[in-house]
Amino acid sequence: MDKPEKEITITDVARQAGVSMATVSRVVNGNNNVKETTRKKVMAVVDKLHYRPNAVARGLASKKSTTIGVIIPSMTDLLYANLAKGIDDVASMYKYNIILTSNNKGIISEQQMFSDLLAKQVDGIIYMGEKVSADLYKEINNSRVPVVFAGAIDDSGKIPSVNIDYKTAVRDVVQLLINNGNRQVALVADDLSNSINGKYRLTGYREALEQAGLTYSSNNVFETMYNLQAGAAVWDVIHESGATAVYVANDLLAAGILNAATASGVKIPEDFEVITSNNTILCEVTAPRMTSIALPLYDIGAVAMRMLTKLMNNEEVENIDIKLPYSLIKRGTTK
Repeated sequence: MDKPEKEITITDVARQAGVSMATVSRVVNGNNNVKETTRKKVMAVVDKLHYRPNAVARGLASKKSTTIGVIIPSMTDLLYANLAKGIDDVASMYKYNIILTSNNKGIISEQQMFSDLLAKQVDGIIYMGEKVSADLYKEINNSRVPVVFAGAIDDSGKIPSVNIDYKTAVRDVVQLLINNGNRQVALVADDLSNSINGKYRLTGYREALEQAGLTYSSNNVFETMYNLQAGAAVWDVIHESGATAVYVANDLLAAGILNAATASGVKIPEDFEVITSNNTILCEVTAPRMTSIALPLYDIGAVAMRMLTKLMNNEEVENIDIKLPYSLIKRGTTK
């Protein structure tokens, strides 16, 4: 059996190129303080020897791991897949690796995932998801590395975040449903103790009703889980409430409501209108296709990652609460 080839080190490259190890380090790390002729000579040897810089050794030398942690609530939710793409593209641009972790099956807590990432010596962490528990807040506030929320909101204004103006977005779409002639509009979300739902979405909903001269009723506000089955189950109580339209905080939940409504013989959008929240691919594959708030998902991820690079490098960040523009994509579930 042949012995494995000897690992090529920075010393081997420096010896063959006739330069110092410091010069090789500057070249492979993209430092511009190197003559072009020297850079080409070093890179020729790098290519010839198939040299790959040792990220661990480089991290020990710089006291940085060039790795960031990303926490997402679910690997299967299309919303977070689009956010993660924006993070990954900017991370690659700045030569950061990503450790992605998820609590898809609810086996461990978010704060445990956060602690596990810190144990892996990450340079920073991006948290995606609408829910932020008190325990997780405590972990973040005690963290030695910068943290940025992508999609989540910190009510204290201390943790950098990138999202949209959820209150205004919901107010706008509920106003549209009211303008379409609906006098009773339902709101369906998961946990209203989650500030995005209970503080921002619900406030926007109530403001739209107030501006239209309609009375708010808790009988038109429903809490349930974000899945198809929950959507189908909640449809009966929505219909019994007398609502003729609904704003839904999740596309999968909205699809479940839509399926149940059409199965019961309700005409969409003539008899009942639906607007959902995230404009994932689900909105394109339902029948009819769903009208949705369009979040700039890729941009939220990309801007969050760029903000994190600045924080990790102690650069100035003028605004730590960034609100990106959203739009409304009208399809077949509204008149």
